[in-house]
Amino acid sequence: MPFNIQAERERRTQLAKDTRNLLDTSTGNGNTWTAEDQKKYDDNVSEIERIDAAIERHQKVMDLTADNAMRERGARERGDDDAGGGNKPSNEMRLFDRWARGGDSALSAEDWKQVNAAMSGNPALNPEQGGYTVPTTLAEQILDALKAYGGMRQVADVFRTAGGEPMQYPTSDGTSEEGEIVAENQSATDADVSFGTKGLQVYKYSSKVVTVPWELLQDSTADIAGFIERRLQSRLGRITNRHYTLGSGTGQPMGIITAASVGKIGGVSALPVITYDDLVDLEHSVDASYRAAAKWMFHDDMLKLVRKVKDDQGRPIFVPGYEQGNPGGAPDRLLNRDIQINQHVASPAAGAKSIAFGDFSYYKIRDVMALTMFRFNDSAYVKKGQVGFLAWMRTGGNLIDVGGAVKTFQHGAAA
Repeated sequence: MPFNIQAERERRTQLAKDTRNLLDTSTGNGNTWTAEDQKKYDDNVSEIERIDAAIERHQKVMDLTADNAMRERGARERGDDDAGGGNKPSNEMRLFDRWARGGDSALSAEDWKQVNAAMSGNPALNPEQGGYTVPTTLAEQILDALKAYGGMRQVADVFRTAGGEPMQYPTSDGTSEEGEIVAENQSATDADVSFGTKGLQVYKYSSKVVTVPWELLQDSTADIAGFIERRLQSRLGRITNRHYTLGSGTGQPMGIITAASVGKIGGVSALPVITYDDLVDLEHSVDASYRAAAKWMFHDDMLKLVRKVKDDQGRPIFVPGYEQGNPGGAPDRLLNRDIQINQHVASPAAGAKSIAFGDFSYYKIRDVMALTMFRFNDSAYVKKGQVGFLAWMRTGGNLIDVGGAVKTFQHGAAA
């Protein structure tokens, strides 16, 4: 029978809803979690995993088929702008593709007028050196796609500035301050507020040089712009997410794990473990005023451990999600809070900080609005039959918080 991806998604959604209902109906009114409940939970989660794997395999085939169709349509459009129907690439992207294949000389004077009008902005750039800010359309696509590489951009507060000048955030911790009752004809007590600052510096990142062989550039059906775009996304996305997560703050952004204080240290154990009590203690180490928008963040290896954790009634505390990202859907939940997987958070290990919990909007990511690309066809590349492409971006991040909006869990020492 042919694989019906929509039917499988609907079946997965129903399984996830049944599992959530199973957990919900076992709470309150003296209901207990039985061996039959556990078996049904395990069977449902196992089947959800199988469906997820099958959908991922078929989705990859569908994506490859779509990519091939787009390349063929792109070839027709480059030969005839009226061919291929709708969903044509934008004029900016066609110009970018032409520049990537043929360099500066491939664009006419009129083309350069359009390019200059579409730039994301960097007046200090020297075009005679071969560097140009990427057209706004492509720049926004790349920055938006960076969200897929690790997760920090999905939960942090991301904003852009036109320049990279130093930026200081004022800070003040008022979590322990309160007012007073004043008797008649008595003076109010002084309680001066202490202020500080936290910097949000930006750093210059490169994609490293992406080399493209002449044969690919000369292949009219190859999606050169798409190939370059994907490589830029993956290289810049991985290094920046690593620093947003684990950065030292010296010569690189301050990472969320580095900046956050430890809210709970696990017990000494021969193997890394996480208990229900550990999670509850970590959750309550964050002040209640920050918990309304709080989430969990950890590596996928930690998710394996979490899925085995049970509450004091023997019920699994992990609740599978369904149709994530779609209206009406629900994400995976842990103690009734959303989960963000970040593969740069440490895997469970003795002494490792493997979980972050809190309101991640207090982590600020700042992008300078200029993504710059260079094209190289000098002798170092010509002798290898290649053309090189290099992208630069400027970005930084820091946890702008002094009240403990995010806390971490640290495993205890090995036994």
